[in-house]
Amino acid sequence: MKKLNQSTNTAPQVSLAFCILMDLIGYATYAIPFFGEFADLAWAPISAMIFFKTFGGWKGALGGAFNFIEELMPGLDFIPTFTLTYVLKYGLKGSNGKKVFQQA
Repeated sequence: MKKLNQSTNTAPQVSLAFCILMDLIGYATYAIPFFGEFADLAWAPISAMIFFKTFGGWKGALGGAFNFIEELMPGLDFIPTFTLTYVLKYGLKGSNGKKVFQQA
């Protein structure tokens, strides 16, 4: 099976700033006592669909399902699902310019 390189990959890479913003929106429901858990009922399916569209494929579907459950469950909003997925998918660059996490 041919491995895609950056020049043939048609899907644009999502930005880390976007992922952090999405996690902050999900976390913002903590700021509103009592009402916040009801806001999660509306935010959970929206967040899951955005997650799937952002990361795509089976990883996006599995992550979207996890994101949906994480947003619905009380007390789990602190998990930065988008940001963690970004780091696992794209990695972070260290001070030497090389990726800290490498995909196999």
